[in-house]
Parts: sequence; C-alpha cells; structure tokens
Amino acid sequence: MLNRDTGSRWRVAVPHTPGLCTSLPDPVKGTECSFSCRAGEFLDMKDQSCKPCAEGRYSLGTGIRFDEWDELPHGFASLSTNMEIEDSTTESMENCTASKWVPLGDYISSNTDECTATLMYAVNLKQSGTVNFEYYYPDSSIIFEFFVQNDQCQPNVDDSRWMKTTEKGWEFHSVELNRGNNVLYWRTTAFSVGSKVSKPVLVRNIAITGVAYTSECFPCKPGTYADKQGSSFCELCPANSYSNKGETSCHPCDPDKYSGEVSEGGWSLVGGLPINTGRNRKENHPSGHTQLMYKWAQPKICGEDLEGAVKLPASGVKTRCPPCNPGFFKTNNSTCEPCPYGSYSNGSDCSHCPAGTEPAVGFEYKWWNTLPSNMETTVLSGINFEYKGMTGWEVAGDHIYTAVGASDNDFMILTLVVPGFRPPQSVMADTENKEVARITFVFETICSVNCELYFMVGVNSRTNTPVETWKGSKGKQSYTYIIEENATMSFTWAFQRTTFHETGRKYTNDVAKIYSINVTNVMDGVASYCRPCALEASDMGSSCTSCPAGFYIDRDSGTCHSCPPNTILKAHQPYGIQACIPCGPGTKSNKIHSLCYNDCTFSIGTPTRVLDYNFLALANTVSLAGGPSFTSKGLKYFHHFTLSLCGNQGKKMSVCADNVTDLRIPEGESGFSKSITAYVCQAVIIPPEVTGYKAGVSSQPVSLADRLIGVTTDMTLDGITSPAELFHPESLGIPDVIFFYRSNDVTQSCSFGRSTTIRVRCSPLKPAPGSLSLPSTCSDGTCDGCNFHFLWESLAACPLCSPADYHAIVSSCVAGIQKTTYVWREPKLCVGGISLPEQRVTICKTIDFWLKVGISAGTCTAILLTVLTCYFWKKNQKLEYKYSKLVMNATLKDCDLPAADSCAIMEGEDVEDDLIFTSKKSLFGKIKSFTSKRTPDGFDSVPLKTSSGGPDMDL
Repeated sequence: MLNRDTGSRWRVAVPHTPGLCTSLPDPVKGTECSFSCRAGEFLDMKDQSCKPCAEGRYSLGTGIRFDEWDELPHGFASLSTNMEIEDSTTESMENCTASKWVPLGDYISSNTDECTATLMYAVNLKQSGTVNFEYYYPDSSIIFEFFVQNDQCQPNVDDSRWMKTTEKGWEFHSVELNRGNNVLYWRTTAFSVGSKVSKPVLVRNIAITGVAYTSECFPCKPGTYADKQGSSFCELCPANSYSNKGETSCHPCDPDKYSGEVSEGGWSLVGGLPINTGRNRKENHPSGHTQLMYKWAQPKICGEDLEGAVKLPASGVKTRCPPCNPGFFKTNNSTCEPCPYGSYSNGSDCSHCPAGTEPAVGFEYKWWNTLPSNMETTVLSGINFEYKGMTGWEVAGDHIYTAVGASDNDFMILTLVVPGFRPPQSVMADTENKEVARITFVFETICSVNCELYFMVGVNSRTNTPVETWKGSKGKQSYTYIIEENATMSFTWAFQRTTFHETGRKYTNDVAKIYSINVTNVMDGVASYCRPCALEASDMGSSCTSCPAGFYIDRDSGTCHSCPPNTILKAHQPYGIQACIPCGPGTKSNKIHSLCYNDCTFSIGTPTRVLDYNFLALANTVSLAGGPSFTSKGLKYFHHFTLSLCGNQGKKMSVCADNVTDLRIPEGESGFSKSITAYVCQAVIIPPEVTGYKAGVSSQPVSLADRLIGVTTDMTLDGITSPAELFHPESLGIPDVIFFYRSNDVTQSCSFGRSTTIRVRCSPLKPAPGSLSLPSTCSDGTCDGCNFHFLWESLAACPLCSPADYHAIVSSCVAGIQKTTYVWREPKLCVGGISLPEQRVTICKTIDFWLKVGISAGTCTAILLTVLTCYFWKKNQKLEYKYSKLVMNATLKDCDLPAADSCAIMEGEDVEDDLIFTSKKSLFGKIKSFTSKRTPDGFDSVPLKTSSGGPDMDL
C-alpha cells in the first residue's frame, strides 16, 4: 500500500478467505517492493526477507505454478455464456451455468457443449515475465483460444491466440507478459453438430514468472517428493513406491499393494492386488520356431501368491515358424529380410522377375511373427492422454491383436509409416482424380460393451485424421482406403474398450484383431509377384519401362497401346483393353485418359429438334447454404455447399476448409487450414453473429463429388437416381439436364460412397448465374445422408437458339415495298446460339396497279366481244339469204313454173359471193362495203346472171 505523504510502501497481508483474520502478520513498512526471491525461496512477510522452502515443498521464486487441480485454485474464475449473443436471455444463461472448466486432479477440463466457457486468472507482474502451460486439444470441433489483457483491457495481438490441435499427447505453450496487471483467458466453445460428443480441452501445469515474490511455498503433489530445503521442483517417485502430498521421501508399496502411474511418471498409492485370473498371458516366438509361452501382461496388477491365483502355464511344443510375409525371405538365423528390387517372393526364397516384367512393389503383411520394422505400437492414456511406453498390440501368428493395457479406457495404438509411393507413370502425369495407391486390411472386433476401433490417416507428419470408425463387435471384414497423394503417410489403428474410466480392468476379453494389411505401390517396397510391363526400344536394347500416360499394356506382346477415345485408364490395372473404361454420357476423356470431364456443353436429340446447351456461364464456383439448424442448446449452424458444375477440364474447383484451429489466418491464405477440393463439397458454418468472432467458423469439410459420372436428361445413371418429385415439376417443355457425380469417401453408413446430382433447368426469368435450391423435403440437400440433390435454375441453362425458336412476320405492300420481320417465339426458351435474321425488304405491286390493269383488260375484252358480235351477225345474214333462195327454188318447182336456165345458185356463184363478202379488207373496210351494198330505198342490191351468161343486170 502506497503512502502518498512519505512515498513509502506498506506490506499488508490479505486473507484468502474473506472474514478470516486470525494469525495474520501485522502491516510492515517497507522501502521497496520490486525485489524478488530466487527459485526455491519465499518471502517471509514478517521480516521481509527471502527464506528457503522447507522439505516437501517447492517454489519458483519469481513465479507461481498451478499443478494440482483437486479444486479451482485461489485467484481463478470460471465463467460461462451462451454463444447466441443476441439471444442471451435468462433461460439461455441458465442452460450454460454448468458449462464451466472443471478441475479433475492433475488437470482442468473444458466444456464440451455449445456454451462458451472461460477460465480467467489475474496477476500483477513487477517485471516482464511469461505464462507457460501444457494443453491437450484433440478435437477440432472445439474452438480453443488463449489471450491476455493488459491494464487497459486490451487483448494482446499475438499470432498464438488461436490454439492448434495437438498431434501427440500434451503440448507446451508459452506467452510473454508485460509488466503490470495481466488477465489471462482460456476460452473454449464447442460446436459439434453430430451425435458424437466433442472431446474436451485439458490444461495443466500453469506457471507464471515475473511476479516479485511468492509468499508461500507449494507442497509437492502426490507421487513426488522434495528431500531438501530450497527446492524449485519436486522429484518423481520411482516405480513400486508412492508418496502423499508434501512428502519428503517415497514409501515402498506393501506386498499386497501396487502403485499406479500418475502424470509425469510419478506413482501414488492406488489399491490392492487382484487375484490373477490367467488372462494376462502372451505368446513368444523364439528364432526359427514358434512356441506358445506365457508371461505376465504389463503392468502387472495381479498377485500370483494369493489364495486362488493361477500360475503361469507351461510353454507349448516348439513348431516351425510360418513363412515370411510376401516379398521377404528367410535368412540363416531365421529372420525375415526384404528381397532386393527386381525380385519377388511368396515368403520363402527370392526369385528374379522374368524378362518383360517388373516387380509390383508394396507391403503385404499376413504373418505376424514379429512386428514389422515400419510399424510401432504403444498405449495412449484415456485419462491424461499421455503415451505410456507400453505395448498396445501383440503378434499372434496369423493375426495381431490388442493387448490388455493399463486401463479399459486406454487407446491401443498401432501405426504403420510409409515413406512414399511409386505409382505408375500414367498416374503421376495427372494431379486430379488419381489413385496413387490403396491400403486394404482385414479386421475383426469382439466386444461386450461400447468399444470403438478408429482408422486414421496422417499426411506429411500432420495430425492423424479419422477416416472411419467401427463401434461394437464387427465380424471379419475388409476395408480399403484410396490414397490420392504421393507423400509420407502414416496409418494408425486405435482401439478403445470403453470411454468410461473405472478402477481395474473389466473388459480384457474385448479385443480388436487385424489379420492382414496390404499397401500397393510403396516406395522401397517389396514384391510378391511380377507384372508385365511395356517393352520399348532404347540404345541398350529392350528395357522394361512403364507405358506413356493413357496407354495400356498388351499381355501377349508387352507393347503399349493407346486407349480408345473417350475412355479412361484404370491406374491399378493397366493390362489389356479392358483396363480402358468408357466415359459416361455427355463426357469425354482428357489427353492422358486419366479422367472424364464435361466442357460445359451438352447436346440431346428430341423427336422434333436437336437441343444444344452451353453452360459456360455457369462454370464459376457458386455457394449455397441450407436452412438453419439448431443443436440441443440452440446453437445455430448451416450446412454450406460449394459447387463447380464442370470444373476446369476435369480439375475440381470447389474448396471447403476447416478454419477452426487457424482463425487468425487472413481470408485467402489457407496455409495451415485443412481443406478439401471437389466438384461439390460441404462444410458446417457457424455464423460470426453466433460465435462472437469476426469471421464465421467453418468446420468438418466433406467431399460430395470427386468425379463426374455423366451428363444426361435421364433420371438414373450408374445406379444414381435424381427423383423428379424432389423439386417442383418442369413446366416449359425443355428437359432438365442432370449432372451425376460420385465421391470416393466410403463411410460406414454409405457403403457405396456418397453421390450428388445437379439438375440444371431452363428458367428464362433468372439471368446467369441463376439460383440454386435444395429439395423442399430435405433441407440439408439429402434425405438419407448419402445422396445429395441440387436444382440450378438459370437462363444460361436454356438450349442454344436455333431456327425453330423464331418465326417470320410479313407486312403489307406499301409504295411498292414489302418488309419481312423475324421475331422470337414467346416465351423465348433459348439463349445464345444463332441471332435473329435481318429484316428483309422486297418490291411488290400495289392494288391500284392491278386495278388499272384490270380495267384495261376489261375494255379490250369488251371491244373484242363487240367485234365478234358484229361478225357473227354478218354471218347470220348470209345464211338467211342462202336459205331464202333455197326456199324460193323449191316453191317454183312445186308450181310447175318454167325451168330456169339455172335453178338456185350456179356452181361458182357462191364463190363469187364469197369474194364479194370475204375479200381481204380491213375490218373497217368490210363494214363500209357491207353498208354500201344497200340501195337508198333500203333494199339489197343483188347481182343476177342470165341463163345465157350475159352481163349482169340489176333487178
């Protein structure tokens, strides 16, 4: 306490428990309080001097340390809040009251629900110092951050705020602290949206340096001791001994007692020895022969001298060891060594590959006499997640099985490390959708409770990621994992009998067995057989090489042949034409025949026309979020989908990341974030308004579409169905184009892998890129968790325009000009393609012109009819005349008149008359001649001949 008048300071003792004021030292006046005590010393408040810690205690001098968590240490506070900031009602706060950091002896454990739990500690430093602690952070479905606030309540801007998941057990973390007040925050928030409960974050051994002094020494925790004064740390008790809190030495266990392991390797008293039941036995394999031998399983927690205990059975009869694993040969001292490259074996002797063949390198383990050199086994504690240095799996001839372990909830770990792969050249030439190798193993689990077997894969020493989990008893079965990256891989099998921790071992009969493990295309591997290879000419003659990309090997001739167009080559079986697999409808193969893709074009024939599509306007990556979902505590999250319809020449474009452990990385710099690339991928998104962070949380990325199966208008392709009833029906008469995809991920619930369909529909009212939608009955895009369906409506999904999509309109003839205009049919159900033809102008005749022509033609016709009328009237007159003459002649004959010299018209007279009337004159002349023959009195003048042929006379 500062005295402002004198400038001096007073040291005043403040009780930890308010109201308890007994045995406190009196206030002491001091001159300076920035001094510090050395490690192993504490400040005596009475005489203000540093004194050494007593035996059984320790101190850090200028620091404090918290390594006992039986209860929350003094000065710590644990708070909890609901992630839903906007909905922080009283009810939601009550739901999170139990979601706090919980002390559990050697460590403190975080919450595992959707609440935000904060562990706080305030400290005043007289000089710059550090805060150190160990943490175990195995589950990325929890956000874990550690930060420090200063006097102005400003958090430190440190890249280490966002903690990364731990890879192997506990990890150490250190942060520098400034002089003055510092408030330390450990904050966790879980957001596991599945049924599986998240694993908590554990923190222990918190040490803070930079304080001026410590006024007390801390007692050694159980399992440790300090046998001298002034200790800065406590020693660990050796095995088979124990110590209590604050001990100066360790005590040996009684004969009927045993000690159990605690953190950091110390030992504390646990309990009495159980009677041996005979289940702790193990097989042993001497050199050259196998013999069933028995020894106590470690750690030995049973007494063989107690009443009712069994003894170790006698060893069995020696028998010859089974052969070595394929690709290995047996040496003179009965050990198994790998065959050199270029040879193979079935487990006995090595043989050179025949000419024209090459070894199929890999690892095939089916005999388990000893653990292979590239495999290791250990036990991971299910309590404090430390490696115990014990054997987790035991070999047993034809299989390997899980050992007993120290506790039923321990993890039995078996790890296989592969340095790299040697895939065929045809696979290495492409970076997308490839199969570098595959691992296949046969296993079996026998369980009486809720056991679990995990299979995990790690790439380039990164954290092992579980790819499959089997719960409960599983019959003998095989599992295959496709490896798509040429890198150093680690494959881990972890078996846990139960997640609950209880004293003793009740489920030792629950075991997992692995019968065989087969890894293909392993770099520096061994071969169990030789496969034909291509023969190509070289300077040195024939050499055995791999075929070029996209070529298969003819088994008879050993020569390379290119796969037919639009087929892809099986990477793991490039022999014979049958290795070339045809691409699906609407797709074609790339140049090296490694994958099938669609170039965003499609064509389909209908009874009336051919529909051509161009989806390039839909080629960009798009995103879609499903409806909000809620956990049991009301945490809101979304299933976020990213889609790339065509990809880029078969290269997948959609990326889904896991940024939980790396929220500090700026957007676009996903250097450390876990991400996957696919045609369609899904991630769980928790929006920033829920988490309270600046950026949303993206977690649990899953690939839904790794390869394109085909593009068609049919609803079913290769066993995948896109039911039309999932979406509102198409009503424009243009068929939907459906893209079919498959995922390589095979899970326990999806034994054939996941599949995805994207139904692309013509929608003239939705310009590109249009809109994406999920099935109304399945808000998360899937109804069964394995088959996902999307509807993409857009104008860009309409077929290309063709002459069938427009018609012509012909205008009337105006001023001798007629126009023909072309317009689209409504509604317009096409896009792009051909353009409308230009307007066409033609010369035409108007109605006035044709009216004039008609009048002229009518006038001419009338004149012609008039002339014809006159002509026929004239002919009629002539006929009447002839008839009259005939009548007259007939009358004279009847009356006996004297006969004329010539009765009727003489021969030639008619001709004469014809000459008179039909002489070739003009029409006008004929009319004139006709009129001139009449006498003025109106009678016709007819010339007559005498019988004697005299001259004519007028009658």
